Amino acid sequence: MIYLSVNWLAVALAAAVAWAFGAAWYMVLARPWLAAIGKTPEDIDRADYRPYIWSIVCVLVMAYFVAMLTPLIAGSTTLTNGLLVGAHLWLGFSITGMVLNHRYEGRSWTLTLINGGYLLAVLLIEGAIIGLFG
Repeated sequence: MIYLSVNWLAVALAAAVAWAFGAAWYMVLARPWLAAIGKTPEDIDRADYRPYIWSIVCVLVMAYFVAMLTPLIAGSTTLTNGLLVGAHLWLGFSITGMVLNHRYEGRSWTLTLINGGYLLAVLLIEGAIIGLFG
């Protein structure tokens, strides 16, 4: 397996679009998300840029793995296969890990749905873009 043989343009574009989607997702769902984590808008340090850097790094890593795993799992990199791999990665790892941790942490189902829905959309967006690039 050659780890660097992915379409880096597709990975970068997928990560950028996924990150932009995340910004919109959490702007729309800011109030229920804040309530689910038990914070108010005043509790959020808007000057702290580190969460934004981490989110860029994370969506980039996720896009890379979607690009690397799609041809290995599905046989070829197509739109349909990218979407299927993204959905399977979400179901197999993202949402199951989140549900497991949230239940032990006593987090609300609202938080699980908001964050889990975000991750599903990110993986589908990334899978679609990477699939379109082939």
